[in-house]
Amino acid sequence: MSPRIPVDCVLPDPAAVHTVRSADGAELNVEEYGPEGAPLIVLAHGWTCATTFWAPVVNRLVADFRVVAYDQRGHGRSPAPADGSGYGTDKLAEDLEAVLVATVPAGRRAVVVGHSMGGMTIMAAGGRPEVADRTAANVLFNTGASDLVDEQTVLPTAVRGRALRRLLSRPVLQSRLSLGPINGISRAILKYATMGPATPADRVEACAQVVHACPPKVRHRWALVLDVLDVHAGLARITAPTAVVTSSNDKLTPPVHSHRIVAALADSRGLLELPGAGHMSPLERPAEVTGEIRRIAALVADELSAGVAISTAESTPSRVNVPSQSAAVEETA
Repeated sequence: MSPRIPVDCVLPDPAAVHTVRSADGAELNVEEYGPEGAPLIVLAHGWTCATTFWAPVVNRLVADFRVVAYDQRGHGRSPAPADGSGYGTDKLAEDLEAVLVATVPAGRRAVVVGHSMGGMTIMAAGGRPEVADRTAANVLFNTGASDLVDEQTVLPTAVRGRALRRLLSRPVLQSRLSLGPINGISRAILKYATMGPATPADRVEACAQVVHACPPKVRHRWALVLDVLDVHAGLARITAPTAVVTSSNDKLTPPVHSHRIVAALADSRGLLELPGAGHMSPLERPAEVTGEIRRIAALVADELSAGVAISTAESTPSRVNVPSQSAAVEETA
């Protein structure tokens, strides 16, 4: 018998659901939760996920924030592009821009949150005026700017050498095959690759239901993009305050990526590491994830301009304050 999904892994009823058209005409499913006029949080999910991935976070924010979550193209209720030209980091950036323009009213700003490919989306959109004008701050969870396949640690450490690791990883990551039914074996594989060893069975089940729902073609197409991804140029153009969160057991985007991102940020607001967690931190450790989002929202409360107090009730572990690249230059000048 399959484990029951935790109550907090079910999304509440949305306040609004609508379709946003991106620059190339792609349709994006957008869902909004929480009171209208409350401080804005925009959530961008990762590869093979969907808006439902954010349920534990949405449920913890919805009382105090207007939370906007959208399905990346091809995921969830957003239709898949007709051909390969509909996939790419430029498309991710265009989609985020379209969502922000459609959901963040003129004169307002939001805290923009990205997990995995969602974080890469924020970096890819760095420097876009329409994005910058609507962003009060960013929070990047379990993400990287480049060298994703080279740095992953899903393969045993005995497999040495980037070329060999890439050769062995590609057929799995870029597979066109269906993931098949959810069963004990598939849950064990998913947990090993994407979650911490202490993750409860019901949260592994919630993760499996989201990941297995991603169409194989979409999973394959985005894997090709991630294989050669390099969004350092956009990362360098981000000016908004940005916090970064990693996990000690993240095999897909190990902590080394987060350290590099923090070092490249113009305005870093610290690096938080979740001990024992894996790549899927919003599902694994939603209280700490939400706590960090609330912390950043409180720092930019004036820019969110909603006229309400922002609680930082969710507790978070201590974070590492890594100086940004610009700060390091000033110190050595």
